[in-house]
Amino acid sequence: MNLKEAFIQYFVEHGHVEIPSAPLIPENDPTVLFNTAGMQPLIPYLLGEPHPKGKRLCDAQKCVRLTDLESIGDKTHHTFFEMLGNWSLGDYFKKESIHYSFLFLTQVLNIPVERLAVTVFEGNDIIPRDEVSAQIWQSLGIPKERIAYLGVEDNFWIAGESGPCGGDTEIFYFRSNDKIPKEFDPQDDRWVEIWNNVFMEFNKDENGKITELSQKNVDTGMGLERVVAILEGVDDNYKSSIWQEIIASIEKISNKPYTGNEISMRIIADHIRTSVFISADPAGIKPSNTDQGYILRRLIRRAIRHAKKLGVDTNCDWMEPIAKEVIKKYENYYEEIKKNQEVVLEVLKNENDKFNRTLEKGLKEFDKLLTHLSGNIIDKDSAFKLYDTYGFPIELTEEMATEHHLKIDLEGFYEKFRAHQELSRTASKGKFKGGLMGHSEIEIKYHTATHLLNAALKVVIGPDVHQKGSNINESRMRFDFSCDHKLSDEEKSKVEDLVNQWIQEDLPVSMKVMKKENAIKIGAEAMFIDKYADEVNVYQIGDVSLEICGGPHVEHTAVLGHFKIIKEEASSAGVRRIKAILE
Repeated sequence: MNLKEAFIQYFVEHGHVEIPSAPLIPENDPTVLFNTAGMQPLIPYLLGEPHPKGKRLCDAQKCVRLTDLESIGDKTHHTFFEMLGNWSLGDYFKKESIHYSFLFLTQVLNIPVERLAVTVFEGNDIIPRDEVSAQIWQSLGIPKERIAYLGVEDNFWIAGESGPCGGDTEIFYFRSNDKIPKEFDPQDDRWVEIWNNVFMEFNKDENGKITELSQKNVDTGMGLERVVAILEGVDDNYKSSIWQEIIASIEKISNKPYTGNEISMRIIADHIRTSVFISADPAGIKPSNTDQGYILRRLIRRAIRHAKKLGVDTNCDWMEPIAKEVIKKYENYYEEIKKNQEVVLEVLKNENDKFNRTLEKGLKEFDKLLTHLSGNIIDKDSAFKLYDTYGFPIELTEEMATEHHLKIDLEGFYEKFRAHQELSRTASKGKFKGGLMGHSEIEIKYHTATHLLNAALKVVIGPDVHQKGSNINESRMRFDFSCDHKLSDEEKSKVEDLVNQWIQEDLPVSMKVMKKENAIKIGAEAMFIDKYADEVNVYQIGDVSLEICGGPHVEHTAVLGHFKIIKEEASSAGVRRIKAILE
């Protein structure tokens, strides 16, 4: 019995009803492209709507996350993954939930107790410290030294601006052959999170008032791929049983071993698996230049290029045997995979044929470009020709340029960019979220602060720093940015000081509506320029920041308070992450 089957059987035996995975493409939810977590399809029931299957549920949910797309190729990231979850909708609460998780890990999976540690919510001025969960863990054999109390940023959950919310407890596994430390340090990367139990025991109303809920819910999530790798004792997820047949198929097709070719093989394996699931979804997604179809096209084309890097002859149906291994592995769990097999294979073949018709010429054009290049910048005309004539997504050109240590005149490219990729439509529907879950006053402040942080990083680190993502809630901001090194204490201090200087200067925040191409000409920056419509909002903060953004923002910086960096860490290859608060 595999982990997924063991998980479902365990919770069914304990009174839960297995529910089928929701489709990968959300139903009746225009705000996101894909389901990204097991709880996402269940939000109405977590908010109080009765579930037809009862109060105890469990499932394995298909998920796709695009935030780590550029990280695919390392040992741990996946675009598509499965999230195992169990829920209590007003039935059991902390004691039962923690017991279920602990007993499943230690008695079903036989994980030694000494390799486990947990975090719980440390509380704040309104919500008390979660001593209840801590005492339950101690009663089960987790010593005090292995229980860490963390704040809102790490151990508190709320779905949006208001509604049910509460602290959570996260379970960690010591993934190392080193001697297990007596005391648990959450900052020690050898401790890997494997399960998160969220206890929704409060409600936050629109005015920010928090009251205790009469119906208390439990929402848990466990990443299947990560736990399987841990159980099988491998430090590379792609060496686990989940990927064995898929990687073996790629080895056979390329006539090359996995060792020494890991990055391209991981990308091919991940992208084809994800493409199979997207194209098999009942929504009928096909490769296109918009929405989910654009993601599907980008994944397939990136897989094709990495197959070429391995010497694969892509002028045949080379993806079919890999896709069939994916289908074979999942068809007993997800009926659409088997039912739509021919559709999947046709999608892959058609996109492969279409891209191959121009790819060879485009690669030759790129090689020719390299021989005539003076300097280290690919000009806008060459970049746009690769896109317009040879069908290269700009991301593909960027990737090839990076491999040759080159840069692209992206501003110039986007001046020439015209709407084959009509992603501007998705912006109006809100399908690419900018990390702003709600529009509360504090979230608006944090959103404005990300602009100042972006500007400060460009001053302190260099002009090549660019935003790669952000996430905001009422207690903190998280900001991802391109950077090839860990920030020194001096650099972090300079960034903090600069942001606070601009806050103290009470800089005005203004907004103008203008044509996107004009915004680019005047130097306005945007993380995903192609998501915006032809007319954009350009926000200017004094003379320090100019960005295309959907907003909202404060009117002047003095209201932000004091900016403080609380953590700086790696997010993915070449990308760092800052977590900060406003005091």
